[in-house]
Amino acid sequence: MRKTQNVPAKSGRRDVFFRLMKYFLRYKGRVAVALLLMLGSNAFALIGPWLSGEAVDALAAPGGVDFAAVGRYCAYMAVFYVISGVLSYALTLLMIRLSQRIVRSMRQDVFDKFLVMPLSLLDRMQTGDLINRISYDIDTVNASLSNDILQAATSVVTVVGALIGMIAASPILLAVFLITVPLSVFIALKRSRQVRPLFRRRSAKLAELNGFSEEMLTGLATIRAYGREQKMIEKFCIKNTEAVDAYYEADYYGSLIGPAVNFVNNLGTVIISTAGAFLYLFGLIGLGSISSFLLYSRRFSGPVNEYANILGEIQSALAAAERVFRLLDAPAEEADAPDAVQAVNVQGALSFEHVRFSYNGAEDTIHDLSFTALPGQTIAIVGPTGAGKTTLVNLMMRFYDAQGGRITLDGRDIRSYTRGSLRAAFTMVLQDTWLFEGTIFENIAYGNPQATREDVEHAARASHIADYIASLPEGYETRITDGGVNLSKGQKQLMTIARAMLSPARMLILDEATSNVDTRTELLIRDAMDTLCSGRTCFIIAHRLTTVKNADLILVVKDGDIVERGTHAELLRLGGFYKEIYSAQFE
Repeated sequence: MRKTQNVPAKSGRRDVFFRLMKYFLRYKGRVAVALLLMLGSNAFALIGPWLSGEAVDALAAPGGVDFAAVGRYCAYMAVFYVISGVLSYALTLLMIRLSQRIVRSMRQDVFDKFLVMPLSLLDRMQTGDLINRISYDIDTVNASLSNDILQAATSVVTVVGALIGMIAASPILLAVFLITVPLSVFIALKRSRQVRPLFRRRSAKLAELNGFSEEMLTGLATIRAYGREQKMIEKFCIKNTEAVDAYYEADYYGSLIGPAVNFVNNLGTVIISTAGAFLYLFGLIGLGSISSFLLYSRRFSGPVNEYANILGEIQSALAAAERVFRLLDAPAEEADAPDAVQAVNVQGALSFEHVRFSYNGAEDTIHDLSFTALPGQTIAIVGPTGAGKTTLVNLMMRFYDAQGGRITLDGRDIRSYTRGSLRAAFTMVLQDTWLFEGTIFENIAYGNPQATREDVEHAARASHIADYIASLPEGYETRITDGGVNLSKGQKQLMTIARAMLSPARMLILDEATSNVDTRTELLIRDAMDTLCSGRTCFIIAHRLTTVKNADLILVVKDGDIVERGTHAELLRLGGFYKEIYSAQFE
């Protein structure tokens, strides 16, 4: 199992928060409207307690109850609360749309990052973990953006407005109320620091579980073939339990914050009511002021309670955002040289000049390696597993860069070309086939977007897959799903060969391209390969030596070095390592 590679990231809750705010700033207009709606909604709602106090004073007027004033204040309250509710509803709708746009931008940034990350880094990361970041982690951030961030922002306005209202109602009661406020804030802040690592651990354990599940589902046939179902069940049970435990700890300790803060705030209400009663008895405050102050105090405490209740969700969102930003902070492929040029009118002359390469920086995979491929030549690369054959392909296309020597294309160092144009000069047929969800026509035409139906059909006939396609009910319009799970490996391989035939690239790489087809089909494909290779510089990596007999030059690679080179006949006469491989296969 591949281990996830930790990539550098800026740390700290404040930094994560400000990076999230940068996404908000991409939609300044909508954010400005949201702020106006939030201020308006809170302003109308905060007038309510003052009107309530006035209505209470009208009930206790010296000359008796002033019913007109009571009715007037109550009517005002109803109107203001209705307006506040309408503005709040509009704000909620706006925030939902805004959060979706932000999440869309974030997902796009993550996907764009996938496409520019170096293969050396992607090869060390679990596919399940990457999927987890673009799905679960961003969904977690979305839930917080559409709900929690709105509540937190609204709370700030509410707290400030309620504080002003309490000062106006009774400065003495405010002094009493402030006894419990620091305790509430202390509990909320202290617990938030304690639960954040728990939510970070929860996200990490879920990513591990997803990564393990993805790998096990991919290799399900192998697991069953070796009878390892019970062992995999046990391993899954361990990872599942770890994920559940991480979820429980994060949710449990996060949920304790709300009740604790609620208790302190309710205690504050008791203290205020008691102090207000004594002040009223001594004529220092009116009933209306007490009523207004209590309502304002609840408006003040409400946001604190809400913040305490959503604190766990906010911590979860910050932990998820941190994982997303850690991925976004991963290094991208090295940029093209400032003076890099487009590889146009490629002739196909490729040369390795004393190339040295190491995957880990310590042990060389390729040593002092040199060879030249002339335009139109077919170069076969053969050798035992792990000799470095596929590494040569990775170096040609600059998936990796050599640490020593240089590789030239048409006389220029390949690093002087832009990566995109260099890779466009090649077309590949790999041992591991890749078909995307779409029609058979679209999959074959992927090699040349300008290809016509006639071009696709011609390529299918040349690769001997046309008869199979014709037998399908919808022919070339048949949709391929789940990577072509219902196709045999040979059929998928033939489609990728047809795709390569349509490519206009002047250089062709065949990496074990016939490994998944039977001997009879291989003979047919070999004839098609002659047409495919015509006029192109071809590199054939193969274990089956029958596919390389007609190559112009055969390179025999062993332990990162070219130990023999020549044509098939020349190498057989030499009687060296190539002859040993050939004899092992055919004699």
